[in-house]
Amino acid sequence: MTPSVTIIGAGLGGLTLARVLHVHGIAATVYEAEDSPTARAQGGMLDIHDYNGQLAVHAAGLTAEFGALVLEGRQAMRILDPSGTVLMDKADDGTGGRPEVLRAELRRLLLDSLPEGTVRWGHKVRAARTLTEGSHEVSFADGTSVVTNLLVGADGAWSRIRPLLSDAVPEYAGEAFVETYLYDADTRHPAAARAVGSGSLLAPSPGAQIHAHRERGDTLHTYVVLTRPLDWFAEIDFTDTAAATTRIAREFDGWAPELTALITEADTAPVLRPHYTLPLGHRWARVPGVTLLGDAAHLTAPNGEGANLAMLDGADLAQALAAHPGDLEAALSTYEHTLFRRSTEISVEAAEFFAELAASPENMVAALADPGQNG
Repeated sequence: MTPSVTIIGAGLGGLTLARVLHVHGIAATVYEAEDSPTARAQGGMLDIHDYNGQLAVHAAGLTAEFGALVLEGRQAMRILDPSGTVLMDKADDGTGGRPEVLRAELRRLLLDSLPEGTVRWGHKVRAARTLTEGSHEVSFADGTSVVTNLLVGADGAWSRIRPLLSDAVPEYAGEAFVETYLYDADTRHPAAARAVGSGSLLAPSPGAQIHAHRERGDTLHTYVVLTRPLDWFAEIDFTDTAAATTRIAREFDGWAPELTALITEADTAPVLRPHYTLPLGHRWARVPGVTLLGDAAHLTAPNGEGANLAMLDGADLAQALAAHPGDLEAALSTYEHTLFRRSTEISVEAAEFFAELAASPENMVAALADPGQNG
């Protein structure tokens, strides 16, 4: 039986699944809550790894097109301590295996590679339920619904499909990003631009870090990382840009001004992004006709692997379906066996690696000087 593939969520994982299915001649429909591809900003830079994300790009038949999106030089990395002392300044020699692209441009590439009408915009899931073994119904907020014999939850941290498989609920991971942007940085914010350099900047300290990326041109995208309880953030009025900026900057009193400028001179209001995680090793019993991928399956705090794993999940699921024509459950069992093993291994390794990095700038320099320590 040819599956009726229904994918919930037009993120990178869901779109990769749809694209690789298309490569294998299997039709799919993607339902997305957003009203259009440009309904919201898609985030910043992604380093797409040669051992997972790039494998998915290859399976999608988009290697050449992906290469055209790569921002040259962005694998360069600088590590500074809070005083502004440069501890590491690593140039991009083109051999790092993790080329940087903008998330929005990668998503656009995947969208453009799909047949017209594959993605149905403006379909926010209200509920999902099992009708019979292997058959599921998804109801949308606009009053419409769809019945399918293969339902894939690619709908992120707060997945509406996950409850069909698991009772797990994301929990706060103990840290959050506060995002800011500086525009025309080379001319308007030269000290901060020099600190970031041509690629990425890491300035670690226990409980408080500043990360920044140079995006296209001289746009600097900053992620302030703070290990604080949710109640601490709740006391900050993020609708008051000046007050919120001042309060966040206070956590970096005494830091070099070229680093704190990434907060205090920001051209955008600070945006709070708390991190949530599913239980380590999250898995479920096989339920006919439904599965998950990406953050819906294995949400963790940001560790550099999320987008890469979501894309590889999508490619693996599509290839399993293509390899088991007429045997949907064999395909899903094969896919989930790989999914559970890989996501657990990477989550454990990443948690240990990032805990070590956060302990001190010196640890970060030592770890990043030996890329083999992390994948």
